[in-house]
Amino acid sequence: MGNALDNARWGKWHLRYWWLGGLGIMLDGYDFFIIGAANPLVEDEFSASAWQLGLVSTAAILGAFIGAAFLGPLGDRLGRRRIFKWDLIMFVVFSIACMFAWDVYSLIVMRFLVGIAIGLDYPIAASFLAEILPIKNRGRWLVSAFALQAVGMLLGALIGVLALTLLPSDGSWRWMLGFGAIPALLIVFLRRVIPESPRWLAQNGAEAEAIAVASQITGRDDIELTAKDRRKPDQAPQGPRSLFQPALFRPDMIRRTIFTAVPWFLMDIAVYGVGIFTPTLLAAMHLAGSDAGYIAQDRAAVEGSALLDVFLVLGFIAAIFFIDRIGRVRLQLGGFVMMAVGLALLAIVSALPGGGGAHIPLVFIAFAVFNFFMNAGPNATTYALPAEIFPSHIRATGHGFAAGMAKLGAALGVFFFPILLDHVDEWMLLGGLALICVVGFIVTLVFQIEPAGKSLDEMSGRKAGALQPVAG
Repeated sequence: MGNALDNARWGKWHLRYWWLGGLGIMLDGYDFFIIGAANPLVEDEFSASAWQLGLVSTAAILGAFIGAAFLGPLGDRLGRRRIFKWDLIMFVVFSIACMFAWDVYSLIVMRFLVGIAIGLDYPIAASFLAEILPIKNRGRWLVSAFALQAVGMLLGALIGVLALTLLPSDGSWRWMLGFGAIPALLIVFLRRVIPESPRWLAQNGAEAEAIAVASQITGRDDIELTAKDRRKPDQAPQGPRSLFQPALFRPDMIRRTIFTAVPWFLMDIAVYGVGIFTPTLLAAMHLAGSDAGYIAQDRAAVEGSALLDVFLVLGFIAAIFFIDRIGRVRLQLGGFVMMAVGLALLAIVSALPGGGGAHIPLVFIAFAVFNFFMNAGPNATTYALPAEIFPSHIRATGHGFAAGMAKLGAALGVFFFPILLDHVDEWMLLGGLALICVVGFIVTLVFQIEPAGKSLDEMSGRKAGALQPVAG
């Protein structure tokens, strides 16, 4: 069965299930952008201190850490399909609840619960997609699904500008956060027809159903299960008993775990630290004029962020085009280098006389370089890699751990970024983030595993996890 799925011709069922599986990532992009637009208004309405505002921004990310790392293994134990439904229902409920927050602490709690739903969708969606996509262009379609994150960011920019234009008051942040429930409800409705992963079914004894789903996806009626399709006696179902799943640290898995988790962790420190506060940084540069009110400044910053988000989309387009041509590892290495260049340029501009506000064109160039190569490289590849290099019986567990570590890095970046900005110069902080990207490059170079052109069965073998470079 696995061979039939790997070598199937692309068909309508692939497209349909790719779309349904990837839509949840769009909500992460929306949430990622919208909290940055909402932060200045939350700060003003609740008179939030720097550390309270940090918690507001970090709460959803910490929730995503819990959802991915602790609850992601539920996808291996209970199946992909069950989780697909309930994680987004949870997102709907607590997005609406954010609208009725009565103080900063109630908002933090609601945002944390929204984050759990976001984090849980990461490993489930990636595992499901990797298990139904054919080898040819598998990376392209995984990245295309993750590229819906950029669509969510653009949606967030649109809603942010509309809210600040139509409701120019402190309370407009409530509509920004609550709006996410609308697309989430639509996705819940569409996902009601999604099947269980045929590979998961075969691994868990539902052989007839596995064959039926695989036959529908591939359009073949001669599918049979092989020994590779079935779970071996030593492949026990994984459960969310602890963050550090023992199976991920076995000799044949430790390299995969380091390679998928550490670069993603490092990247998200930089990405979320800079990205979620892009509107705040741009507002500090007085894009609307130094005499403009804070709502006008916030609107100008959101509009500037929306312009920069175009480079996020272009970066994803580049990743989709190149990922199966030159491989995941090369894209990740090149992306980390150019992210460091963009951050270094921002640091230099911030240190120049007059700061970033006196050199707006250079600021936009630096942000554009960072955004483009982030999505043309690590932001795309780190999502795809865990879904491809972990075996089926721990795929959601491995992806959940990597995504959880990423969200932990994101939480560190988001929480400490505004606090550090109060104590150190911008150029020092941005320079430190550039060094983090350099470390990401080094870890990728040392522990690289290239899955391009390889079947999931081949990547599941012990040889793929050996502690030596694996050629693409």
